[in-house]
Parts: sequence; C-alpha cells; structure tokens
Amino acid sequence: MDPIAHTFTGAALAASGLRRATPLATAALVLGANAPDIDIVAAFGPDFSSVAHRRGWTHGLPAIAAFPFLVTGLLLAWDRLVRLRLRPGAAPIRAGPLLGIAALGVATHSTLDWLNNYGIRWLMPFDGQWFYGDALFIIDPWIWLALGGSLFLMHARRIPSLAAWCAFWLLASVLVFATADVPQAARWLWVAGIGVLLGARAAGLSAPARERGVERVTRAALVVCVAYMAAASIANITARAEVRAALAVRGFGPVGHLMIGPVPANPFGGDVVAETPAAYFTGRWNWLARPRFESGSQISRLAPNTVSEAAAGTPEVQRFLTWARFPYFEIETADSGHHTVRFRDARYLGTDRLGSPTVILDGDLEPLYVD
Repeated sequence: MDPIAHTFTGAALAASGLRRATPLATAALVLGANAPDIDIVAAFGPDFSSVAHRRGWTHGLPAIAAFPFLVTGLLLAWDRLVRLRLRPGAAPIRAGPLLGIAALGVATHSTLDWLNNYGIRWLMPFDGQWFYGDALFIIDPWIWLALGGSLFLMHARRIPSLAAWCAFWLLASVLVFATADVPQAARWLWVAGIGVLLGARAAGLSAPARERGVERVTRAALVVCVAYMAAASIANITARAEVRAALAVRGFGPVGHLMIGPVPANPFGGDVVAETPAAYFTGRWNWLARPRFESGSQISRLAPNTVSEAAAGTPEVQRFLTWARFPYFEIETADSGHHTVRFRDARYLGTDRLGSPTVILDGDLEPLYVD
C-alpha cells in the first residue's frame, strides 16, 4: 500500500503502547514498516524497471527475515553514537525487544502490500510468482482515517503539529473528492469522520492527561482495521466464486485466473477481470446491487505470432511482462510495412496511470522505437 498507510501502521502500533517497550521503539516500528520500500530506487532505472523490480527481492521472505536485524543494527548504532552522547543519562535501548518490534513493523509492510491487486512476490529471489490479496485499494482512505485519526488525537497538541495535521486532512480530502470513482456517500462519510476527529480534538481528548485513553482509541483503531482487512479478504473469496458461477451459466470458460480488484474508497465494489483461453471478460462487482455482477467488455487474447514475439523480445516489454497479471497485445500494420505493437494489462483497462509499452517494428521486425 501507499507509504502513508505503512507509516501510520507503524506509528499506531507504537502509540498503542509498544513505544514503552524500549527507547526508540517508535523509530523501529516506523522504519520497519517502510523498510521493504527501499526498492523505490528501481524507479530511477530504465523504462519499466520499477514494475519489474518493485515488490520483489526486498519484499520476499528472506528480506522480511533480514530487515529487522538491519533496522535494529542501525538503531543500536544511532543509540551509541548519537543519542547517548547527547543524553548521557538516558536509558539505553534493549536489543531484544527492539528486534522483535522491528520484526513486527517489517511484517506489517508485506502483509499490507499483499492486500491489494498490485501484488507481491513473497518467494523472491527463489521464485518470481506474484500473490494478490485483491482486498483493499492501494490507497485506502479508511485506513488513513482510522489510524491517522488516532495519531492525530495523540500528537496534535501544539499549534505546529495541529497545523501540520490539518494540512494533511485537507490534502487527503482533496484527493478523496477529486478521485472520480469515489462514491458520493463515501465522500460525505469521510467529511463526517474528519468532523468527529476535529470535535474530539476541540473537546480535549488529545490532552496529555488523557493519553491512556488515546492509547485505547489507537488499539481499537488497529482492531477495526484488522477486522476490515479480514472481512474484505473473505468477501473477495466469496465474490470470486459467485463470478465464476455467473460466467459458467453464461457459457464463458473455462475461467482461469480471476480478479475482483478493489476500487477507491468503496469496499462494496470491484473491477472484475476473468481469464479464459480466448479472451478476458471484464465487469463490475457491487455487493449492494442486484445482480451483484455486471458484465462489461471482452478483450480478445491474440495468439503469439512472429510480430508479437519480436516486440516482446525488447527489454522494456520483458520488464513489463514480468509484472503484468492479465497481459495482452494489439497489433497495427501500416501501409509502409511497419508494425505497432501495444502491450496492455487488463487489470488496468482504460487507464495509463502505470504505463504500458508500445513497440514499433520495421518490415524486417527490427525494433525502431519503444515507448
């Protein structure tokens, strides 16, 4: 999921009481919750390096096991070289509890990333298989509201921090209202949630004397988020079974891989992509509608040929295909004999927000241009 969700998760775990386990516990949880995203450096590589390398080596089980030791080692060094020199009388950190807390932070990262339809490669570097939870959208405002709200009550005590939090809520609200697919009811529910938080802050719930009460609120927020994630995961399993049955009744199939991808701020809806040997079938899922599955378009899956294979041999397309979940291609041949081959992922039908490669080949099937 997005870095804000990861950071809020680590910080909320600390605010729930774990910060008292050892000095620098909060730092361990926040660093651990973000550590696997060090692979963001892949974004500075050649075209499509990011999709080929993100959520791979640094998100696999060996890295999950190694990162807690790296985070702990970093904080032990900081404790000895900086913190204790600035505060000689401060209590030193406890390595054992710090390691366990760092491990918890790292574990939350890969778990949250698995929950969306972008995917994660748990078995890297031994196996490049992608795993998808298809439960939560990659940016989930309800996670922000629940976890960020509890942190707001704990930390927005002084004017500078209150101003920073209000700026965050304002920008987050702009995102919620500017995203086209967010239902109107979700927008007003978001506004109501922000109003409750501001009202609680004005009533003094974030006062230092009530810190224990805010800790209980934070624990409750974490429990609610875990229940929300679990419910979304279980509901997705049920929905997939119903979509398979509906497609079978309509004579489509056999259905292979099937996705009900989460949509922004709406846990009751989803984008459907069903794989069959000849085509991808798309549609919409809505728990509140009857029927719940509404079929959409059909995308033909062309059989590979010499033109597509020549285009697929380019490094850019190879990197894209490493990541693509429902890949397909389209070919246009000009009078000049040049071929334009566009590669797509049906998971993101109708959007180029993640990009997809286009290859132009000459008459001898030599690549002229890749975009």
